[in-house]
Amino acid sequence: MFKKILFATTGTPSCDSAARVAFDMAKRYNAELVTINVFGVPSRSFSQTVTDIRTGDEVDLHDDRLEEIKNELEKTYVQLIKDYTPCETVVTVGIPHTEILRLARKKEIDLIVIGARTSAEENENSVNRHIVGRTLQSVARSARCPVLVIGRTAASFWGGISNIVFGTDFSKASDEAFKFAFNLAQTFNSSLHLFHAIDISADPFEITKNQEVIEDRIRDAREKIRSKYLSKMEGFNDYEIDVWEGIPYVEIVKYARESFADLIVMSHHTKKMDPEKAVLGSTVEQVVLRSNAPVISVNHPARQKKQ
Repeated sequence: MFKKILFATTGTPSCDSAARVAFDMAKRYNAELVTINVFGVPSRSFSQTVTDIRTGDEVDLHDDRLEEIKNELEKTYVQLIKDYTPCETVVTVGIPHTEILRLARKKEIDLIVIGARTSAEENENSVNRHIVGRTLQSVARSARCPVLVIGRTAASFWGGISNIVFGTDFSKASDEAFKFAFNLAQTFNSSLHLFHAIDISADPFEITKNQEVIEDRIRDAREKIRSKYLSKMEGFNDYEIDVWEGIPYVEIVKYARESFADLIVMSHHTKKMDPEKAVLGSTVEQVVLRSNAPVISVNHPARQKKQ
């Protein structure tokens, strides 16, 4: 299922967790691995001066500079590369998300692997402000393939896929996420957990004062899961359906932990928002930052392979 994997990195320690997952997946599933580092953003048109993304300094981009950076990047991941030699390294300049998406289209990538924080500065700000990297937001919004986000160090200990949690808000985008999650479960003979969180964060006192209201909504959500998804799972019996109430991202993280999830699959945008215009959905964002399991963000319908 994963034949071509693209790993986006700045080469900084904040990307180490994502690197371990990308290289391990490529080795485990015998996939072609491409590593991309967008070194700098051009200062102006037709200029050889670029702004180094890691340092913010302006540097001259002479003919050998990109090759030097490529060698530095390969030294950074030498321990991972030595166990997986078929790895192509691409170093370029430009707007990071544009170059990542461009290469993903060119290489017909099946999966993009990226860290939730792509620089030391973003790493600190993300923890304090609970936001993910700007590059991640843009890639998740526009990628035509799923995006695997590694938000915490614990999420880098990849051990294969045996338990998948699919979190749904019953939106159209969630339908695409379900297709991907179900395909994964079938391909890797995994257990699939279909999960929905009843959101009581807006007015918890109004809702929780009447437990019957919550129970009715839980029953309705379980029935909706059955009618919406089980009809598409004929012959597949290794699944569970669960509906909890609370703050959605908190409940998803708790549920994934209690289910020993290896992977969480969700649609990337907030409910009822056009995926072409949405930034990374707030629920997905919070799950990424808190979960010990990797999170796959699914946006568009799966890209059709050329025959």
